[in-house]
Amino acid sequence: MTTIPMTLSLSRLLTLIGSLLLNFGPVLLAAGGNSGPAPKVPDLTAGGHCDENHDWTLGPTGARGWIHAGNLDTCDARQILITAVARNSPASEALKVGDVILGVSSKPFDSDARVAFGKAITTAEAGTGDLTLLRWRDGKEESVTIELPVLGSYSATAPYDCPKSKAIFENGCEALAEQMRAKKNRGNPITRSLNAMALLASGDRKYRDLIREEAQWAANYRITELRGFQSWYYGYANLFLAEYVLATGDPSVVPGMKRMSLEIAHGQSKVGTWGHTFARKVDGILMGYGAMNAPALSLTMSLVLAREAGVSDPAIDRAIENSDLLLSFYIGKGAIPYGDHEPWTKTHDDNGKGSAAAVMFDLMGDPHGTAFFSRMATASHNGERDGGHTGNFLNILWALPGVSRLGPHATGAWIEEFGWYFDFARRHDGTFLYQGEPGMNKKNHAYAGWDSTGAYLLSYALPLKSLRLTGKKPSCIPPADQSEAAMVIAAGKDWSQQHGTERYSRYDVESLMAGLSSWSPTLRERCAAELASRQANIVPRLIELLESDDMNSRLGACAGLKRSGQRGAPAAKLLRKMLSEDDMWLRIQAAEALASIGPAGRAAIPDLLRLASRDIADDPRGMTQRYLAFILFQKPMSGRSAGLLSRSLDGVDQKDLKEAVTSILSNQDGRARGAVSSIFDNLSYKEIEPLLPAIYEAVAHQAPSGIMFGDLIRLNGMNYLAKHHIKEGLPLTVALIEPDRWGQGRRFAPCLKALLLYGKEAQSQLPELRRLEELLVERSKGKKPDKNLELLRSTIKQVEAATESPKLQDLPG
Repeated sequence: MTTIPMTLSLSRLLTLIGSLLLNFGPVLLAAGGNSGPAPKVPDLTAGGHCDENHDWTLGPTGARGWIHAGNLDTCDARQILITAVARNSPASEALKVGDVILGVSSKPFDSDARVAFGKAITTAEAGTGDLTLLRWRDGKEESVTIELPVLGSYSATAPYDCPKSKAIFENGCEALAEQMRAKKNRGNPITRSLNAMALLASGDRKYRDLIREEAQWAANYRITELRGFQSWYYGYANLFLAEYVLATGDPSVVPGMKRMSLEIAHGQSKVGTWGHTFARKVDGILMGYGAMNAPALSLTMSLVLAREAGVSDPAIDRAIENSDLLLSFYIGKGAIPYGDHEPWTKTHDDNGKGSAAAVMFDLMGDPHGTAFFSRMATASHNGERDGGHTGNFLNILWALPGVSRLGPHATGAWIEEFGWYFDFARRHDGTFLYQGEPGMNKKNHAYAGWDSTGAYLLSYALPLKSLRLTGKKPSCIPPADQSEAAMVIAAGKDWSQQHGTERYSRYDVESLMAGLSSWSPTLRERCAAELASRQANIVPRLIELLESDDMNSRLGACAGLKRSGQRGAPAAKLLRKMLSEDDMWLRIQAAEALASIGPAGRAAIPDLLRLASRDIADDPRGMTQRYLAFILFQKPMSGRSAGLLSRSLDGVDQKDLKEAVTSILSNQDGRARGAVSSIFDNLSYKEIEPLLPAIYEAVAHQAPSGIMFGDLIRLNGMNYLAKHHIKEGLPLTVALIEPDRWGQGRRFAPCLKALLLYGKEAQSQLPELRRLEELLVERSKGKKPDKNLELLRSTIKQVEAATESPKLQDLPG
């Protein structure tokens, strides 16, 4: 067995881990859902039928084809059904609708047909241009050849110093410009801005008129009310404007850029987030269901570049700082997640947000963020790039710009691994249409039908270094050499959505232990999961890692211990000591490990309670407290085990408990506040009474983050106040309905039920109830009556008929 020294430098450690991983070969599996057994693969030559899921652009052939997918994965597909062939395209003589492609190079597919077809295109374009396919038509198999233009091979540093990339970019710009001139409707603000930026990146004077037209459109673009996709559209329109001003100096669009930038800055929530739309002006809290980091990244980048382009205002400075505070939390921990949530470690990128973060942190001159997220971007390829929430448009858009921050060897290694996808997506006219996720139909894709030409061309524009997004300023981190680039790529190998880490079963214990010391939190988690499945006695070695001087090794040890269960008990004393570590994330991971090792970890409960009530200088957003809320109080739910104190509070020091709960109830995160709801089941009224003022405040005032989960403590707390007839809680039973806020349907019944607990005293709320009734009646005009209207009217009648008045209690002073 190989011994892995724990004092390796990052570069040396990457090399060692990568060499171990590379011994097991490249990933042959595409992305999937890991949601159950894959559907049976139909034989299209024997009467099998395709489903209604989308078909694919089959590269520059001019054909489109349906490919079987199971759980977001085409790894089992061995046939491609032709669904369309463009007239006068390379494939028009060789293929027609209904043909079935059985293989390439006259050989049947013996692996993923989609990947094999894409790689065959890459090979053909690098050689004679001949793409030979094994075609089935009317019961007969034969080889046919499609002649593709010869573009050459991708260089070892593609798209840098790469004639093929240059040709793809130039041809794509020509086709894009022709397409834009022919259409008055140039797409939604996102694709329109990206297309304009691609032409801007070319630096070619022949596109100047088109680019200027688009800049004038963007400068006048506005959304006048909080609705729709304001954050999404403003981010990309303002990015284009800023890049345009920096590239041309055109003063005519500066007022529009300044207006949009200030709207963005003032639309940020009080905790530094944006949602689909901007925050409410009255309290700085997001509407809808809360924070979304995907638009936040583009919005922040647009402000950074607008400031560089001359827009100066304290509000913009604050918005950038607030967003930086929120997003920089994820550095070293995982990919940027959906919203103000835990770091994403299932894959190295979460629909392109990590790659976008690499660009954003580079524009801000942050080497730590740039280094981490450019590596995460580089490690995300093949199956990891196939997926994405509501589609993978952003995952592809930001991939190479993110990888590029790590240098040409990184982009070259990434394209060698995943360049087939780009060739597979490129149409015969040089444009790109959104491809989507395997097995998903248009109903599942928010991006279905989107023109993706600009999104792809910006990756091929990287060598020009003409825009900030494409590297006009040198990266703030040194480029990786070939060895490091290969090792970073290796961290993302041998994984798929459908099969997860099944291929990790081939790794020996030494390789997996080395993986626990990786720079990649995703690889650490995957290795920890595989080690746990072996039932091997690795706890002594995990304890050695805990005592290492290497931070990644210590975090990897925590990951291993979290999955070890009670076998990890011998590490309890050391983990408890780690609660005093200087590093916030190490403290949190040690706490999670303690909570996972059974009775031995419970001895740390007093320490965890005291830590939860502390203000920590390096933790201004209370993230330590947020995690401790779950660790201590969370009831069992999806993705989380029961908190240490969720079932019983017997023997817990009441002073420590009160201080922790009171502090958690003012945490920024609504989900963290909601976790302490378990105390209502485990404490008597006398024990809870000192906490009532804090509970009241948490009910009366919405948490500024975690909005989707924020009603948990508010509804539970409101119900508790009503159950004990707390006078101050009475108006909250109606106020909390908030009919204009997201999720009001889930608040109606609990609020009205709590109101009835006040008996005749609830009659004080009749004016508010009747105003609410008028609102619901107005909303129902010409529509199906609001489903809550009948419940409201029934409640009004019960309140009017109430005769008994419970004795109301004041909140304790």
